[in-house]
Amino acid sequence: MTRPDPRKTAALSAALSGAVDLGALKARADAARQRAATPPPSPGSGSGGGSDAGPSPWVLDVTEATFQSVVERSLDVPVVVELTASWSPEAGQLSPVLERAARAGGGTWLLARVDLDASPRIGQVFGVQSVPTVVAIAGGQPIDAFAGPLPEAEFGQWITRLLDALRDRLPGIKAAEAGRAATGDEPAAEPEDPRFTAAEEAFEQGDFAAAEAAYEAILAAEPANAEAKAALAQVRFTARAEAVPADAIAKADANPDDVDAQLAAADLELATNDVEQSFKRLVDTIRRVFGDDRDRVREHLVGLFELFPPDDDRVAKARRNLASALF
Repeated sequence: MTRPDPRKTAALSAALSGAVDLGALKARADAARQRAATPPPSPGSGSGGGSDAGPSPWVLDVTEATFQSVVERSLDVPVVVELTASWSPEAGQLSPVLERAARAGGGTWLLARVDLDASPRIGQVFGVQSVPTVVAIAGGQPIDAFAGPLPEAEFGQWITRLLDALRDRLPGIKAAEAGRAATGDEPAAEPEDPRFTAAEEAFEQGDFAAAEAAYEAILAAEPANAEAKAALAQVRFTARAEAVPADAIAKADANPDDVDAQLAAADLELATNDVEQSFKRLVDTIRRVFGDDRDRVREHLVGLFELFPPDDDRVAKARRNLASALF
């Protein structure tokens, strides 16, 4: 079963968009798509990989000199950039997981490994703070990321989620899948969880009440289901944000003591990826109000934090500012 990670979806654009200089990409898009229509070389003919199974055309060792060409390939299929270092034991745990998955993917996505000791500027481009860090690039732009080792099953869910989201946008995914199907190398589909399927369908149709009820039912049966918790938070936020009028920010700026206006404006700012301003607005409001109003704003802000990974720098900064405002 593949499901969107709502915390990463909410944080995605503001965290990573524009991290790479891609000014030349559009001019080379046609050539890149032509490469997608060309059958990939047979296993063993490519470079990179370096496992006991032999080199793989879908596992690439990337340097600063070759990074741009790899980014261009993300016009065809997703490129998963593994930012690693030989001295990191966590990177040593993750690398085999990624390589096995890339081989199993059969060209539906590429693994691009970057040794940060040899190519530190690539790490600087992505603002890497820990090793390993993994960044997915599609259409020339970073679209998702995680840091640290990840169990094989969880990585499989992560990459499947990306492929599902990008299949209709990147031509190389379907081409590679068609090639695998023709050779009988298509893996068995992961069984769908009908509970999540019903929730997702309701969400996609804009029936947020039904989606919320479906996720609440899952949590009633499985209180520790982190995926359902994260999805429920995203459903509630999306329903709330879609109801916010387009002039909410202007109204809030004109009425700084109107708590409801500040909450609505913060939701709209977050929905449009102005994350830091959204957090700042609510922290500033907490500094101005007291009693029940202060509690409402604090709870709203903490709820927004839940849409992001716990190690997001903007959340950490906002938490510090919140503590300062409260105490």
